[in-house]
Amino acid sequence: MAEPLYRSVIWLAKGLFAGLGLRIDVVGADHVPLTGGAVLAINHTSYLDFALAGIPADQRGRRLVRFMAKDGIFRHPVAGPLMRGMRHIPVDRSAGAAAYAQAVTAVRSGELVGVFPEATMSRSLRIQPIKSGAVRMALDSGAPLIPMIVYGGHRILSYDTRDLTRGRPIAITVGEPMDLPRALDEGSELLRERMTDLLDRTVARYPDPDSSHAS
Repeated sequence: MAEPLYRSVIWLAKGLFAGLGLRIDVVGADHVPLTGGAVLAINHTSYLDFALAGIPADQRGRRLVRFMAKDGIFRHPVAGPLMRGMRHIPVDRSAGAAAYAQAVTAVRSGELVGVFPEATMSRSLRIQPIKSGAVRMALDSGAPLIPMIVYGGHRILSYDTRDLTRGRPIAITVGEPMDLPRALDEGSELLRERMTDLLDRTVARYPDPDSSHAS
């Protein structure tokens, strides 16, 4: 499927990132499958994470990621039509069953679905407690669960940050697909451990990491 809207948004995002002079370093893009469904479990520290987290899939094979996002953004007069047009998945936190079913269906049909399992942005930059949805989605769909870390966006656009200084570094690390136990609690804790390890490795190669970061 050509998906001209999504491709146009990617083109605009690339132009924006180039205009900002972002120095984007991606490690592990080869862990994104070239075909077939997968669940991407991504940390969340900035409002740019949706755009940045799609970069490895685009590099790997111009694949698209359907992101799960709060339903409020789908009601925004500008962002809403774009989110719907790109077939992202709205999540109503008070009634998440429909979004979960839509996401599982998408993965089973061969899509990449991006999930932020911490459910909110982390002010501390550490990995917060993990919700079980990403693990359950991978188990129910039979697709791989792939952890991912995006680091650096918080210095550009986050809760209290609006900084368009050129040349900011962005480090993205894609981990290997995980072997998951059947127990959701155990799988969620394993995912948090894996994401924490990936975060530590990402920070280690990042120029001038935040002194507040700790494992």
